[in-house]
Amino acid sequence: QLQFVESGGGLVQPGGSLRLSCVASGITLDYYAVGWFRQAPGKEHEGVSCISSRDGTTYHADSVKGRFTISRDNAKNTVYLQMNSLKPEDTAVYYCAAVPRRQLTTIQTMCVMTLRTYWGQGTQVTVSS
Repeated sequence: QLQFVESGGGLVQPGGSLRLSCVASGITLDYYAVGWFRQAPGKEHEGVSCISSRDGTTYHADSVKGRFTISRDNAKNTVYLQMNSLKPEDTAVYYCAAVPRRQLTTIQTMCVMTLRTYWGQGTQVTVSS
């Protein structure tokens, strides 16, 4: 059974940090580009950070560039999102998603077009004082 399990979310003060993890089962992430997406109440889904499977090329949305870092450990079938200098506008449900790598020409496409073939339920991140 294919499943993504996200963890690491929570309540943090502005300027704080969180590290999200996404463990995949029923799927081998080696063959997939993976990314972190978020959705805030009343807003559209947003591709936050994406990483390719071939060479680890990353893409980060302008809203998080310089603050968030995506990484992956294929041996553990896990994807991470390190979030630093968090802002109230980062408050959202964060979830990971995967797309077969053969379906993408660039990793940027996955995030910008919010392409998702498989995805998890997400974890809540709340940034508030």
